[in-house]
Amino acid sequence: MSATLELTETLIACQSVTPADSGCQDLIAKRLRAIGFHTESVVSGPENFQVTNLWAIKKGKAGDEGKVLMFAGHTDVVSTGPLEKWTSNPFKPTIRDGKLYGRGAADMKTSLAGFVVATEEFITAHPDHNGSIAFLITSDEEGPANDGTVIMCERLQKHRQRLDYCVIGEPTSVYQLGDMIKNGRRGSLSGRVKIKGIQAHIAYPHLGKNPIHLSAPAITALVETEWDNGNEYFQPTSFQISNVHAGTGTNNVIPGELVIDCNFRFSTESKPEQLRERLETILKNAGLDFDVKWVLGGSPFITGDGALAGALRKAIKEETQVDTELSTTGGTSDGRFIAKICKEVMEFGPLNATSHKIDECVIVDDVEPLKNIYRKTLEQLIA
Repeated sequence: MSATLELTETLIACQSVTPADSGCQDLIAKRLRAIGFHTESVVSGPENFQVTNLWAIKKGKAGDEGKVLMFAGHTDVVSTGPLEKWTSNPFKPTIRDGKLYGRGAADMKTSLAGFVVATEEFITAHPDHNGSIAFLITSDEEGPANDGTVIMCERLQKHRQRLDYCVIGEPTSVYQLGDMIKNGRRGSLSGRVKIKGIQAHIAYPHLGKNPIHLSAPAITALVETEWDNGNEYFQPTSFQISNVHAGTGTNNVIPGELVIDCNFRFSTESKPEQLRERLETILKNAGLDFDVKWVLGGSPFITGDGALAGALRKAIKEETQVDTELSTTGGTSDGRFIAKICKEVMEFGPLNATSHKIDECVIVDDVEPLKNIYRKTLEQLIA
């Protein structure tokens, strides 16, 4: 068994459902200290939701003048769902038919193991490396993300820690290892719209005001609106309604209120305040009595096709013979926080097909190539 596969299995066996870390970061920190890293553990959050964060850094011979490449990721995993639906225990790593099964195998304990072993191999081969290597690991990526990477980035900014490159180990590959890396993510803006009506007996509609009926033209207008055209990196901004709530549960009462949950996944062509204003203008023009509560889940970020993208692409090509695609598809990630303090942020990891699913797994034959890609990226950028 390779060192990467062995460490992956050890991490999977830790039952680190958000916000628990269950010892994963201690394992990683111990190995990093053994090769010269300075490590710090930062615990944050309320007593009933304690989050563990790891910061580690090993400076190169160029000191503060050298480039800094950071590996970032999370040790927490989503809940297993019904255990009886798993073919094997989700926290007992199991290899079947060339695949390693276990919760977190794809998202993202294989990547974490790859980071660590790649770094060990790199330092052995390049003990006098020029640039610096850093790690930022949290146990609050799959949860609210209030006490993880976001506070660590604020802390790094306060300490004026410069970051030049960041590789996040999210599972990004689609059909084969290396076919896609993420060089950005769309923003997420959620709204809860409350449209007011007048409750009444359904047999006397003239005494009421049905907010569902009144809202129908506005809903149509929202769905048909072209928010922007996107750009070379982003799809056009999308608007989706996720939930609609109205009524008392009986069939003879006109509801007094309609609640609509909606979400924008937006590109760098739109700003959240513009989207808010445009939506509210449509509701006003429809003559509705409403209020909206907004939550900005994350702003979009983009990294151009620069040094980090070039290094990853070259490493992937050498290791897998695959020409990789740059993409910004998918949901949000902790990259939205890191991009505020780091010049170039990329996400790259194993196949995403089974992330968060029953019988989550990775292809065993992808484990070593993944680690090698991380190591070759280090060699190109900071050796």
